[in-house]
Amino acid sequence: MSVITEDPLDRNRFPLDEWSFIESEFGPNDQGVAETIFAVGNGYLGFRGNLDEGRGGHSYGTFINGFHETWPIRHAEEAFGFARVGQTIVNVPDAKVIRLYVDDEPFVLAEADVLAYTRRLDFRDGYLLREIEWRTPSGKRVLVTSRRLVSFTDRHLAVIDYEVTMLDADASVLISSQILNRQDLGDEYHAGMRAAATFDPRKAESFSERVLQPMIKKNRDSRYILGYQTTNSGMTVAVGAEHALETENEWQQSSQIDDDIAKHVYRIKAKAGQKVGFTKTITYHSSRGVPPRELADRCDRTLDRARETPVAEIFDAQRAWLDDFWMRSDVELPGHPILQQAIRWNIYQLAQATARTDGQGVAAKGVSGSGYGGHYFWDTEIYVMPFLSYTAPNVARNALRFRHGMLDAARDRARELNQRGALFPWRTINGLESSAYYAAGTAQYHIDADIVHALMQYVAATGDEDFLARGAVDILVETARLWADLGFWRSNGDQKFHIDGVTGPDEYTTVVDDNLYTNVMARANLWSAVRICEELMANDPVAYERMVQRVGLQEHEIRGWRAAADAMEIPFDPHRGIHPQDAQFLDKELWDLDSTPASKRPLLLHYHPLVIYRFQVLKQADVVLALFLQGDEFTPAEKRRDFEYYDALTTGDSTLSAVVQSIIAAEVGHHKLARDYFLSSLFVDLADLHHNTSDGVHVASTGGIWSALTFGFGGMRDHSGRLTFNPRLPADWERLTYRMTVKGSRMRVDVTQRDITFTIEEGTAVTVHVHHEKVEVAAGASVTVELANQGPRLETAPPTTSDLRGMLRADGSVVTASIPTVSLDRSEVDADVAT
Repeated sequence: MSVITEDPLDRNRFPLDEWSFIESEFGPNDQGVAETIFAVGNGYLGFRGNLDEGRGGHSYGTFINGFHETWPIRHAEEAFGFARVGQTIVNVPDAKVIRLYVDDEPFVLAEADVLAYTRRLDFRDGYLLREIEWRTPSGKRVLVTSRRLVSFTDRHLAVIDYEVTMLDADASVLISSQILNRQDLGDEYHAGMRAAATFDPRKAESFSERVLQPMIKKNRDSRYILGYQTTNSGMTVAVGAEHALETENEWQQSSQIDDDIAKHVYRIKAKAGQKVGFTKTITYHSSRGVPPRELADRCDRTLDRARETPVAEIFDAQRAWLDDFWMRSDVELPGHPILQQAIRWNIYQLAQATARTDGQGVAAKGVSGSGYGGHYFWDTEIYVMPFLSYTAPNVARNALRFRHGMLDAARDRARELNQRGALFPWRTINGLESSAYYAAGTAQYHIDADIVHALMQYVAATGDEDFLARGAVDILVETARLWADLGFWRSNGDQKFHIDGVTGPDEYTTVVDDNLYTNVMARANLWSAVRICEELMANDPVAYERMVQRVGLQEHEIRGWRAAADAMEIPFDPHRGIHPQDAQFLDKELWDLDSTPASKRPLLLHYHPLVIYRFQVLKQADVVLALFLQGDEFTPAEKRRDFEYYDALTTGDSTLSAVVQSIIAAEVGHHKLARDYFLSSLFVDLADLHHNTSDGVHVASTGGIWSALTFGFGGMRDHSGRLTFNPRLPADWERLTYRMTVKGSRMRVDVTQRDITFTIEEGTAVTVHVHHEKVEVAAGASVTVELANQGPRLETAPPTTSDLRGMLRADGSVVTASIPTVSLDRSEVDADVAT
């Protein structure tokens, strides 16, 4: 892991503000990163932070959650059961474009003489503000101000407020507002930065054929609507925009509409000092099959409603929504403004990725970019759902309903793989498996247990037993069936239940037997299925019988699940005192990470998978993630030994890893390392630490930040619905404050170096445990508990691969470490070590 400073940002360009992210100097060479950082969205609709004028960008993007095109996956060598249909998010028509000309000179920010510049993403008001003072080639000064908002209160609505003021001279001003189908037309100016033609599986697939087929175009006065249907998936979308100009200057207007572009043009005789105010109200509606004409009617209704609402009220409603959001979700770190700003940026991204998903999933990049093709992964359940379950239960419930809606497709997929029950897709948009590389895709059966983990965490956090009874219990039954059918009984002195041929979270080790994470999570899945079925049978016989009718459950199945869970093989090596990542993992040699230069990272971009698979090397936390999610199944000593061993082997090539490593490092006592991992996650996008922020926000990592603060430093655990708190504050943090909603009650948690205080801000009493002592927190009251300590404080660092080299296995063989290449330039190693 490369350790970063507490403030890796250039504060001359990005001045500090705890409630916004500000750019005070335009950076034309890193617009890809800026477009992600300054993106605005609401979970349904997302605008990348492209410049209003639509020129000089890196990757223009407007995305609708779940709106995708399909394409046939062509395997070089076919085999039964391979994924057949790929899915990729579509870049829907771009309604952000507002081109500006002064005396026929185009305003192109990258080329302009800029006298003053500010761009601000405001976390409290919920919009992107940009203010620029431009001196035209003829010397006239122009003030250009814009506010861009995607509404949290109306999922289909966006607004751009655009103002132009001639400061010291009259001028002819032209404003051309456009809707542009970039998916099929691309960049008409060919001025954008071109992505390097290098292999990177994290990027989205590109299309060679037309994607959006024009179906409707209409305009009336200053309103324009375009409608399309995708070529293969048959999805439909309509986009509408309405314009309003407010100025005392003389002006004229004209219009143009075609299949792939709509323009409304204002020509203004601008007088010095007289503001030209222009508002563009935008709406998008999409569907899996509703005709575009009906979607166009919906656009009309949204624009009619917006026209009756003053723009100021739309912005006020955004502020009111965010006031409530921060009341439920804010994490405060007094005395650390740099970290506070980054924390709030990350939490704000969770709002932008999830708030109005309303029946859709949460994609790996939310609606901020096209990375990973807009797919949903297990990331949502493990990294994002904890935040939602404890701060936005209704959003969490919708996300779980989305997974429940995939159950039939998951049943079909299980049958295709000759299994009973249901196997959820590792990578998908529409419910079908879209991963063409089965070894690191379909083989990740653990996604079944991850979904169940999120479901049970949600129910424990909310008390929403009705959600289970009304259908979600089917997920438990079908996933339990999958595990019972997938595993094998073997006897070697005593009967053990084994699971073979799977891949855990670590994608540098694939298709293995008895992956520890998978087995531990499958065991929890089976136990949960047994408990919920038995409770439903006892407490709600009617719901139980309905479930039996839906899924054909027989009581002997429940007994079989319990037996499999109780006998689950949990790999353990008594010689080293650690849990092997899988049955054969410790037989491999070590990858010498200490000597691997930065130029060869991430490994997946420089080495064939087979090369990586032969070594003990991890892309991301695997065993360590199990220690966190199922922490009550491991002793403190086991956690420390496991963490220290696998920390040396983990590359950090995945943004999913550092937050989990931070949580367990804090728990076992490596407090300095916990902080380092936290910083690496906190700034992964803001400082572009993985060099792919331009593809979109790492949404799972932003969710992990909340978990690192609450579960890690805040010390919260929620095993089996029992809330416990054992804080682990860094030595220089005086206070950490976070909120969580527990069964309808909002509770504030204040942690200091000396004590922890619980306050019920809204709702009824909550029961918690601090260092195993039960604490009752009454409604409207506060309870403070003194802390004897903050856990162990280890000053020695964990071992590295160099330290592990030379150790002996149980059979007496020596563990070696090397870098598997014959072309490594020694100067690269020396330069990296020197750095």
